Amino acid sequence: MTLWTTIVEDFEKCFLREERWKLLLSGIGVTIKISLVAAFFGLLIGFLIALCNLSKKKPLNVIGKVYTDIIRGTPSVTQLMIIYFVVFAYIRWPKWLIAATAFSINSGAYVSEIIRAGILSIDKGQTEAGRSLGLSRGQTMMSIVVPQAVKNIFPAMCNEFITLIKETAIVGYVGLVDIQKAGDFIKSATYRPFMPLIATAIIYFVIIKVLTILLGKIEEKLRKSDKR
Repeated sequence: MTLWTTIVEDFEKCFLREERWKLLLSGIGVTIKISLVAAFFGLLIGFLIALCNLSKKKPLNVIGKVYTDIIRGTPSVTQLMIIYFVVFAYIRWPKWLIAATAFSINSGAYVSEIIRAGILSIDKGQTEAGRSLGLSRGQTMMSIVVPQAVKNIFPAMCNEFITLIKETAIVGYVGLVDIQKAGDFIKSATYRPFMPLIATAIIYFVIIKVLTILLGKIEEKLRKSDKR
């Protein structure tokens, strides 16, 4: 039996027989769905926590720092299991939505630090100029500081989103069949680890590569105004 024959047989057994490829297709949908929802709400949470960390009001500052310390100081898989098996133990939400909630909370801590750093990177003169024009602190932040900070933090935000997609590979711990778990099921059913693992790696690579290209084009458009 030649190597090529072995590869073809493994491919047929792992993906074509019993239509196991559908497991991977379904897993792609689960991964993308969780990642998009988590990225959206993680951005909202991160922005609010960043404002808390930058606030001069001590209670808000304490809330922001405690949140980021706890989330950044504990493993994401532990957070997922606490939220799924403890916080939402008696709440009948769809599994993927609970997982997305966990990742939103996790991502929010990292996003908050990215946003905070981006806001602090803007020259204080911009804030002073806004205040001299009669704008309130909040108006100055939203109309002058944040729009300028967006271009500075965009690459880091893209990196966080890519990291988030890869981190969702742990959702199998709570019974969700994502890309990684689908590959594990195929591996267990066929006793052929090579094909399912390689397929899983290729799928993640393609998703992230396409996303990187799209985000790169968006970044180019954001940077056009900087060119002279």
